Amino acid sequence: MTSTTLHLGQTLRFDGDPFSEGLAAIHHERQGAVLVSDGTISDLGTADALRARHPGAAVADHGAGLIVPGFVDAHAHYPQTAMIASWGKRLIDWLNSYTFPEEMRFGDPAYAREIAGRYLDLLLANGTTSVCSFCTIHPASVDALFEAAEVRGMRVFAGKTCMDRDTAPERLRDTAQSAYDDSKALLQRWHGRGRAAYVITPRFSPTSTREQLSALGALWAEHPDCLMQTHLSEQTDEIEWVKSLYPEARDYLDTYEAFGLLGARGLYGHAIHLEPREKDRLREIGAGLVHCPTSNTFIGSGLFDMAGLKSGGHTIGLATDTGGGSSFSMLRTMAAAYEIGQLRGTPLHPAHLIWLATQGSAQTLHATDKIGNLAIGLEADMTVLDLASTPAIAQRSAEANDLWEALFPTIMMGDDRAIQATYVAGRRR
Repeated sequence: MTSTTLHLGQTLRFDGDPFSEGLAAIHHERQGAVLVSDGTISDLGTADALRARHPGAAVADHGAGLIVPGFVDAHAHYPQTAMIASWGKRLIDWLNSYTFPEEMRFGDPAYAREIAGRYLDLLLANGTTSVCSFCTIHPASVDALFEAAEVRGMRVFAGKTCMDRDTAPERLRDTAQSAYDDSKALLQRWHGRGRAAYVITPRFSPTSTREQLSALGALWAEHPDCLMQTHLSEQTDEIEWVKSLYPEARDYLDTYEAFGLLGARGLYGHAIHLEPREKDRLREIGAGLVHCPTSNTFIGSGLFDMAGLKSGGHTIGLATDTGGGSSFSMLRTMAAAYEIGQLRGTPLHPAHLIWLATQGSAQTLHATDKIGNLAIGLEADMTVLDLASTPAIAQRSAEANDLWEALFPTIMMGDDRAIQATYVAGRRR
């Protein structure tokens, strides 16, 4: 029996990339509708037109709510949920003081399951329907996240974090062989099962030996349909650390390229302090860069060059980077991206911000055929935004002359109160 619901409200969908095509790439319907059948978007248009075409459909009327694609977080660390907002360290000290001790707790499968469920519920409360996350070295941490996502029906991308160098604590080290074997077994168990996608995951080159990077490069070559995620050029002292560990490398990116870990389905988090050669190679290969603005300011990493990299033809997504980031909210992440753009003298338009948090991130994940937009045939992951969720936002939105003036206060000041509803494959969560 077909389950069909007609969602009424304002709608926002993308016909292209607003960075290159301007506001013509965005289609806004003030009295719009989305028809969802068995978890998939089956029709779009005006409320009047869809009511006429589908008179028997159940109706979910969201009033003046703005129906947008569910937010897509392209880089996160779900095991850092419980230690988010830990005070005052640079990256390397922060990892040693907070991150690594917390990740050791994921050797307990029960704890992993507890945090995985808590994390995904926090995402849903903030309108995020898909995430690409690092796990820990423990295979059970991967199982816990995919199991929790399966219960909630979410499309999740994730993988076992691999670290075998003595720069990581002994209790968080695997080996080149076990990294390959565990990752392969998890890949075979989860990749393509329901809405799960496995991601090959070396944490970053300072915590992996050449042997481990080579083993993971070989695994990626065997499974080229998988994504690969890691970190790149987050902080200047990190780059100097990489140079000391890999003196033969031309630059930081070369520590991945030399071992088969540079590709179009690669995701390179942060990418703030890139050399000209690195930019050229990343663009040439079509790799995905992921901007993590709240993390970059919280840990003091630097200011990502969104305008320069987008104009240079790079593929870029947006991410919370929790717990290095300071929020589970993609609204707060969009606000931080705007603020970083202002500091660089290139502020982002609200159209750029909402695109980055949805279709832009889906593009980096090679998933635009499934998520990131309101389009016929896509999975019905949707977030409904209340553009008057607080008195401060309401009084500013009431003065708006167009959609963008109405949406921008929610981007800048909104929190989970702005999430009127979240739908995962058509089911309200």
